[in-house]
Amino acid sequence: MSDVPAAYQASKGSILDVDRDFYNSLTEGKAERTLVTIHTVPLRDGLAWEVPAGHVFRIKITEGSQVGDFNMWNLHNPRERMWASRTRQLQRAHVSTYDRLWSTLPYLRPMATIIDDTLADYGVDAQGGRVHDLLGTRCDPYVNRMLTGEDFDHHCHSNLVRAVEPWGLTEFDIHDVLNIFQCTGLNDDDKYFMKACPARKGDYLEFFAETDLLCAMSCCPGGDLSIDLWGPDARDPLETCNPLDVEIYRIDAELLIGWESPSVAAYAGRHGRKAPTTDWAAIKREHCC
Repeated sequence: MSDVPAAYQASKGSILDVDRDFYNSLTEGKAERTLVTIHTVPLRDGLAWEVPAGHVFRIKITEGSQVGDFNMWNLHNPRERMWASRTRQLQRAHVSTYDRLWSTLPYLRPMATIIDDTLADYGVDAQGGRVHDLLGTRCDPYVNRMLTGEDFDHHCHSNLVRAVEPWGLTEFDIHDVLNIFQCTGLNDDDKYFMKACPARKGDYLEFFAETDLLCAMSCCPGGDLSIDLWGPDARDPLETCNPLDVEIYRIDAELLIGWESPSVAAYAGRHGRKAPTTDWAAIKREHCC
């Protein structure tokens, strides 16, 4: 591995300098938490749900290994949505505890912070695989048609499209995903690979909602990815598919004293223009909550 320092580094007191004690205090066994609801994402299907700011949501393996493709938007302004590529730069390509999921420009703020991960100790395996990846993106029917000549309507992209339609969102709102529980890396040819999911029943990834969120997830039709989806050894991996649960918790108000949702990026939005026609700073403030 390279010992070259990261390009984006946290300075003390910056928004990248995470208050670990605060987030540790919100985890199970340390915080007064009330289970608000449980959602089940059916196998080979998608689901969307809302999470109020200051709540915790947990994505959990309930039956067998399964990969989930995750999207996220500001509940009140879907133009602000999770930005996978900037999160890779500011955090890492495979995220875990204390990493944050960042929003798109011109907002650029943490939307959620990972506070607990039962796979945090997985590390790097012998093939260079790691879990919870931002390297790749969702499977989709367009690539599948290109590779196989066949149509399949329950790829993650399509599952997410169906999931968000009740909120007035469309296919154009679906974006690059966080692949939860997925084990991936880059091979010696610098090409993306996927391995069998190491998560087992009871494993979970847990987030603290920094803003009011609309979340969506697809239970990948590839299941645990132990069976090839494309290529000479490809076959239907239905036998490896399982549902996933989403648990939402309300945190005791006293634990949140002093916490507030992050502000949108302070940049005024002039972009070198002397007299911008649009007051982007005012628009961002209007949609910040």
